[in-house]
Amino acid sequence: PTSAQVSAVPHSGRYCYTLDNDLLSTEQRQFYEDNGYLLIKNLVSDEDIERFRKEFMRICKREVKPPGVMIMKDESLRSQFGQSEKVVNKVQDFQEDEELFRYCTLPEVLKYVECFTGPNIMAMHTMLINKLPDSDKQTFLHPMHQDLHYFPFRPASRIVCAWTAMERAHQDNGCLVVQPGTHKTALKPHGYPEWEGKTNKLFHGLLDEDENIPKVHLVMEKGDTVFFHPLLIHGSGINRTSGFRKSISCHFASSECHYINVKNTIQEHLEKELQEMVCKKYDATSVELKDIWNFRARLVQGERINL
Repeated sequence: PTSAQVSAVPHSGRYCYTLDNDLLSTEQRQFYEDNGYLLIKNLVSDEDIERFRKEFMRICKREVKPPGVMIMKDESLRSQFGQSEKVVNKVQDFQEDEELFRYCTLPEVLKYVECFTGPNIMAMHTMLINKLPDSDKQTFLHPMHQDLHYFPFRPASRIVCAWTAMERAHQDNGCLVVQPGTHKTALKPHGYPEWEGKTNKLFHGLLDEDENIPKVHLVMEKGDTVFFHPLLIHGSGINRTSGFRKSISCHFASSECHYINVKNTIQEHLEKELQEMVCKKYDATSVELKDIWNFRARLVQGERINL
């Protein structure tokens, strides 16, 4: 409960991406303003992470089937491994799984989220990522991208991702890679990279990546959590180890954010792809992008206003 200490408007002039609060030090706040991300060490307990891991395994084995969840697999491995964590690379939209959704309600996470969103907080997009060993095909290399490309709501500065390492993340197993300061740029055109046979459904990337912008590999220990802006350019490498690199994440937004119409914008082609996927999954004839996000969204703190 940090609502009383957080102002609902950015500090006049000096700060654009954070709200006045009693949690972040001046140095932490300035670091996020300058770089677009902030790494907090040892934020989520081992006990919670083990609970999330167990629930992920139950979903892989189909012991539980949460409504609305999207399970993304490497189909080429199914004949070899069947239903197991060796096949599933992502569990997405777990907002109806009470055990995994606990991540989005952890007080230690929400108190930081509130420094970016304000007191009325929606969980908009949830994921547990299980990066599979992938040294040859590079199937699960995630190209550099901006998360705002996927989101039809604004303003961007009231959206933040919390991403927690469920085990040590480093260059060998495909840790996050960020380009500091790129959150100050505009949303750029995205699409499927021209990698022969290496593109994954909805793993869009920048169509014109500036290789001159320095990259930082975020080496993280189990329980470390990074908070980052939706315009920050980031991605992740391949997992060259024999193990699995798990992380759990949620994109949070102020419920005071509003939906935008993406028709005739660089996000329009994504809208069509998402609509086709949802219509196919639920045997529907048509669906609005706003409805897809309404379905994914869940209030975690405060009052539901626009989203």
